[in-house]
Amino acid sequence: MYADIIVDLSVKSIDRPYTYRIPEDLESRVTAGTPVTVPFGKGGRVIKGFVIGVHDKASISDDRIKDIVQVCAKSNEIEEKMLMLAAWMKEQFGSTMNEAIKCCLPVKDKVENKSVSTISSAVSKEELQKAFEEAVAKKRTARARLYEALIGKGEIGRTYALKELKVTAAILRDEEEKGMIRVTTVDEIRGPYKDITERDLPPQLTPGQKEITESIKRDLYEGIRSDYLIFGETGSGKTEIYMDIISECIASGKQAIMLIPEISLTYQTVSRFIRRFGARVSIMNSRLSQGERFDQYMRAKNGEADIMIGPRSALFAPFERLGLIVIDEEHENSYRSESSPAYHAREVALKRASIEGASVILGSATPSLESYSMAKAGRLKLFKLVGRTGNAVHPDVCLVDMREELKKKNRTMFSYALREQIEDRLARKEQIMLFLNRRGYSTSVSCRECGSVIKCPHCDVTMTLHRDGRMICHYCGYSTARPTVCPTCGSRYIGTFGAGTQRIEEELAKVWPQARILRMDSDSVRRKGSMDECLKTFERGEADILLGTQMIVKGHDFPNVTLVGILLADLSLYSPDFRSGERTFELIAQASGRAGRGTKKGMVVIQTYDPDNYAVISAAKRDYEGFFEEEMAYRIAMGYPPAGIMLAINMSSETEDVLEGFAGRFAKEVEMLFDDVTRFKVIGPAKAPLYKIKDVYHMVIYVKSCDGKGLRAMGDVLRQKAVACSCEGVKVEYCFNN
Repeated sequence: MYADIIVDLSVKSIDRPYTYRIPEDLESRVTAGTPVTVPFGKGGRVIKGFVIGVHDKASISDDRIKDIVQVCAKSNEIEEKMLMLAAWMKEQFGSTMNEAIKCCLPVKDKVENKSVSTISSAVSKEELQKAFEEAVAKKRTARARLYEALIGKGEIGRTYALKELKVTAAILRDEEEKGMIRVTTVDEIRGPYKDITERDLPPQLTPGQKEITESIKRDLYEGIRSDYLIFGETGSGKTEIYMDIISECIASGKQAIMLIPEISLTYQTVSRFIRRFGARVSIMNSRLSQGERFDQYMRAKNGEADIMIGPRSALFAPFERLGLIVIDEEHENSYRSESSPAYHAREVALKRASIEGASVILGSATPSLESYSMAKAGRLKLFKLVGRTGNAVHPDVCLVDMREELKKKNRTMFSYALREQIEDRLARKEQIMLFLNRRGYSTSVSCRECGSVIKCPHCDVTMTLHRDGRMICHYCGYSTARPTVCPTCGSRYIGTFGAGTQRIEEELAKVWPQARILRMDSDSVRRKGSMDECLKTFERGEADILLGTQMIVKGHDFPNVTLVGILLADLSLYSPDFRSGERTFELIAQASGRAGRGTKKGMVVIQTYDPDNYAVISAAKRDYEGFFEEEMAYRIAMGYPPAGIMLAINMSSETEDVLEGFAGRFAKEVEMLFDDVTRFKVIGPAKAPLYKIKDVYHMVIYVKSCDGKGLRAMGDVLRQKAVACSCEGVKVEYCFNN
């Protein structure tokens, strides 16, 4: 028997299956998806690989075929359906097969089980009391403490006996051999949220919710595989729809994946699901320990869980009976992977569902242009959910022109309107959320004499000043003390520009010293569990103001929040990205949706330097349709997705001259390959938006086209061209953006 194996090396030139002989003693253990070790290359270096197929004939002569060394007992195997998905991702997103397999296997290595031992009495209480008295008389104090604890508690943990009672392991073994105690050891499932024990009953659905759930559940009941988009404004009750449909899915013997865009949403979402579905809920995210991730993964694989909740990686949960994939806040950019394979969770979810006969539900108050275009074209069934649940009404919106504030001599980050609203909410004991999409103390440090800005020596980005006086690069982590003189011209006129969340927190404390302030950004919640604790604190009403970045505006539901302040609404408007208008609209609309979700009327204050921009105006009016029409006209005119497809060819090297030379040669090859100007448009080469990161330089070539199939078909030819032009030290990656 022979096996086709993808070796664990993500190099384009060797990205193909290699044939190996299966030793007779391994034939029963080697199937598609099995992790193995094999000798590779002329030196026969033993490396890991994955079997992607098994057959009884080889296409090459037997004397050229090497034997598999062994099966990797400590590595997880990948299911055959996931291998099919990996093969599709390789072609669709231009990665190697090895990278795609690793992506589809979110937990690669096995972790030893965590066992918990408990000690109980193996004799009657009278015998135990007699043994205790005898131990006291003979001054066997450790045994006396053990007997006394068992008499009082009936059962104790082995760790408690060793650490608290100071009983040695030798004494425990002796007592067990004498038949005085019984030690029971069981495996413990590692994972957070064990403190959630209360249960919720399903609420009464509104007529609008019921209409959507009944339509989708009817399709599920009749075995109709379809995909859906639920376009429901913030606070309209989309999560209740998801849970109701998931409940039907589980009742029919199927399993469901619930994707959320941010780890910050995990606590609220998971707690709602555990209160509804109990222990059948599993979670997957990068904040879990290795042991926790492995246990949650195995619960899914062994059929001990029916629902997997988490960000992007949860999409690859090893469910055998997958019936439904839900992507909440589907518009979020965090569903797009930045590393190879540069996939979008929406596209992979639709493909996995088609492979496994499952359905996909996309939900958002601000659908991505891609999803809404698919819905308008009939590729997704569109449902619209209007109005908020309960007695909640839409908040009032106040649009503040910060240019006018400057004319009024207000140079702070708080407009007069926002100050008035904050004071009013503090007086009424209501909560406030302030959103600024910029962490740190100050955006940058610059010289007012020569104009130079302090940049990271390893990355082509400005460094951010933090409150402790250190400047930090948020890309590579490099830090240095704030300079007192300009390193370029020696001037003492060097100061800060802009403001981050740390600076705003400081200003809030000065203006409203009586307010209890919480700051939530990636700097303040690095410690494991700190994010959940911050949200719990705010939920319990132990803070008046929650200040933060994007992570506070997505999906959270705090009924006592009646004021949301968006401090710089247009901060993302002029980023070097064709989706900048869409990102700005989404952020403003999502942040606005956090206000007035309870019975109290809400208010949103949007501060901007560009109040006439269509993205800002549309978001303030909650006019998605108007924004969609204007943004799509721009995308069609420029040939940007979803009107077309874009291929980004990313090139990187540690040597700037080598990269520039390669990029110039390769661009000519690309232009010759895509010479049909009616179908393809080649742009570049150009420096990437982040030209230098961690001492590595980046350049990019874009190819735009309305012919997606034609562009993807060129992938293999492009790889060959890259190999022909390549020089040592240049890495080339492909990313389709559609």
